[in-house]
Amino acid sequence: MPRTPLFSLALLALPAHADDIVLQRVLVDASRTSQLGIADSAADGTVTQRQLQARTSYRPGELLEATPGLVVSQHSGEGKANQFYLRGFNLDHGTDLRTTVDDMPVNQRSHGHGQGWTDLNFVIPELAARLDYSKGPYSAANGDFSSAGATEITYANRLPRSQAAVTLGQDGYRRALLAGSPALGRGSLLYALEALHNDGPFTRGDGYRKLNAVLRYSEGYANNGWHVAAMAYRAHWNATDQIPQRAVASGTLGRFDTIDTTDGGSAHRYSLSGAWRRTADDRASKISAYVIANRLDLYSNFTYFLDDPVNGDQFAQPDRRVTAGLDARHGWHVHMGDVLSSTTVGLQLQNDNIHNGLLRTAARQTLGAIRQDHIVESSAALFIENHTRWTPALRTVAGLRADRYRFDVTSDRLENSGRADENLFSPSLGLVLGPWAQTEVYVNAGRGFHSNDARGTVIATDPKTGEPADRVTPLARSRGLDLGLRSEWLPGLQTTLSVYRLDFDSELVFVGDAGTTEAGRPSRRHGIEFSNYYRPFKWLSLDADLAYARGRYRDADSAGKHIPGAVEGVAQLAATFTPGGPWSGALRLRWFGPRPLIEDNSVRSRASATVNGRIGYRLDRATRLELEAFNLANRRAAAIEYYYASRLRDEAQAVDDVHFHPIEARSLRLTLTHSF
Repeated sequence: MPRTPLFSLALLALPAHADDIVLQRVLVDASRTSQLGIADSAADGTVTQRQLQARTSYRPGELLEATPGLVVSQHSGEGKANQFYLRGFNLDHGTDLRTTVDDMPVNQRSHGHGQGWTDLNFVIPELAARLDYSKGPYSAANGDFSSAGATEITYANRLPRSQAAVTLGQDGYRRALLAGSPALGRGSLLYALEALHNDGPFTRGDGYRKLNAVLRYSEGYANNGWHVAAMAYRAHWNATDQIPQRAVASGTLGRFDTIDTTDGGSAHRYSLSGAWRRTADDRASKISAYVIANRLDLYSNFTYFLDDPVNGDQFAQPDRRVTAGLDARHGWHVHMGDVLSSTTVGLQLQNDNIHNGLLRTAARQTLGAIRQDHIVESSAALFIENHTRWTPALRTVAGLRADRYRFDVTSDRLENSGRADENLFSPSLGLVLGPWAQTEVYVNAGRGFHSNDARGTVIATDPKTGEPADRVTPLARSRGLDLGLRSEWLPGLQTTLSVYRLDFDSELVFVGDAGTTEAGRPSRRHGIEFSNYYRPFKWLSLDADLAYARGRYRDADSAGKHIPGAVEGVAQLAATFTPGGPWSGALRLRWFGPRPLIEDNSVRSRASATVNGRIGYRLDRATRLELEAFNLANRRAAAIEYYYASRLRDEAQAVDDVHFHPIEARSLRLTLTHSF
């Protein structure tokens, strides 16, 4: 792929978005996009449309696993937001992993179940033109939730051809898709309709039903054009939450059984968004805006009969919100002799109007309210970032971000109502040396943050116990350092190596299951990531991504220094075959390493390894048949594991135990796609 001029990328402060040119480029070139001369760190990267389509993903959120070192898991029904693991973090449902789709933030602040809630079930994979990722707090444009990493899915303005697809699979899996982008006026009208049903392997099927739609009009191209898009998503599901290991070991429960058969939920997401871009020889401007209406009704029971031996411990976490925002940025470049400098300034505004609560329920019937709140959370950010190429072998990146947050909480308990605000400055600096022999060296340092739940910033009384509660700082600071290497010295091989350290002053987490905020201890994570993409032949590409992390609390405590759930090792090995003729295929091995489950490391999760595969056959120019296989070896592993106390109905007292959600059993899906 031709090298992109530095100023073009810097002026936009984000990788170029998809247009016809991008689509044509990735359709004829299956290799990973070269980042030499473009990337700001060894942990930045781009995954093309063809690479995304070659992946075998059980659920839409697994598209993010194209990011080296990132694992996407699930511990409940398919409609729930996924669990994410990256750089020594159990990121829960999205905290410290900033995710955007089509210029819209996906992370939901002050959410009823988890801070940074990232539900990607509305994503239609066939529309994803590219995935851009970065790791560490080194981009002034990213801000909240981006300390561990940031991912951006960009939708296409146009599709090469319209398509209709039908998928049938085991465990009640059925999916239908219709998508196209006919010309309309001076632009194109992209549409997509998706309907899906899935039960999964569980004794009580998930009954996951979703409807998804996208309508998007665009004119022009990525850097000189505009678009407006409407999206709609609705879903309902049952949930088989994690179950205690002791019950499975005794034969009381099967691996795919559940304890509370009424767990589950429903969700919807409606959005209207648009973006406008203009690029000239010496300047570039971009404005994007969005309005998103989200709603979630979630019913869970993780402790069974621990607190209420009669009715059980089920609780509901309703959350409805309207999120509106604006992102405006302008950049210009200056060419002075051999020095090329680009500067971007930006303004980001976001407001969330939120109604959420925590209710005691039985069989989805409300027994009482623990807390109910109305939250208005507003933020404004200004940033400036400069990219300068001083010599052919020396580049620098310097950024500064200023954030202001305001929290306004009206609670059902007067003492838990109030207002809070905080300002924060986040500098970053990067140095790039090279290339020499198609090799670059990177040094990056920066500060970042994640916002904490608004309720914790004004709380006075624990809503569950009635005892006094401590307030937390609104914004939790992080500090990062990366040393990296990127090389394309060997023809066909792209290699990156990154060594990093990331500190948090306090891992403050809102505990949605209890309605309180816990102030975590200061932490440090450091690790190494080694990523390789090799294309020895035109018809064969190989991926090998390895990551190791060590996460520890930095203070002294008799409980121990290990961070529960912190991922230690991740590996992905993949091969994609595209020989001439009608056949194609892919195999992918994912290894998810063991993790400490409590602070003293005396209880650990087990590692898991799964293999997914895909075989495709083109019946004719317009029709394709594809068979996908998940968990080919039918491993009896856990998708996720926790350690805590619970009580079954026939138990006299609480028992500390490992609770796990099983990985799905081997299953097949057959897809017929017709283009027209």
